[in-house]
Amino acid sequence: MTERCVGRSFYEHGSVELAPQLLNKVLVAGPCAGRIVEVEAYRSDDPASHSFRGPTARNSTMFGPAGHLYVYFTYGMHYCANVVVASEGDAQAVLLRAVVPMRGIDLMRHRRGGKADAILADGPGKLCQAMAIDRRHDGADLCAGGELAIVNDGVPPPVAPRVTPRIGIRLATERPWRWLA
Repeated sequence: MTERCVGRSFYEHGSVELAPQLLNKVLVAGPCAGRIVEVEAYRSDDPASHSFRGPTARNSTMFGPAGHLYVYFTYGMHYCANVVVASEGDAQAVLLRAVVPMRGIDLMRHRRGGKADAILADGPGKLCQAMAIDRRHDGADLCAGGELAIVNDGVPPPVAPRVTPRIGIRLATERPWRWLA
């Protein structure tokens, strides 16, 4: 697979504009990699966003520079990973909801307790478990060429991705800010 790390300027756009452009990019986490097939956008003026009420210790990464990973713990059991986008201080992010495993699949299966390949990373918590992403990765620079990166392997985003309202939230559920490849 010929890959090149996505540069910071790619992330310096609003979440609603950028989210569908992340589809078909590849999330790399150490020896594992998966094609991004589902995302959701969150803006700072969005009541469903963690940044809506301003900066806190938990969400401070969202207010930082674009191209970093914001990781949070939810429901007392799952981690979720978001790509920070837009300009510093704007606090927009794109939730990585699902990937299709490409590399390190045996390791992903092990981390997910032997689950079937089709459901290894088909939800935000499952994605983080399969790829061993947790709070220690909060603030990771996706553009630095480290253990965590989003790369472009030449597969373009879909011309007409499926668009739906976001799921798994209670506020602003009507916004069509979820995209699927």
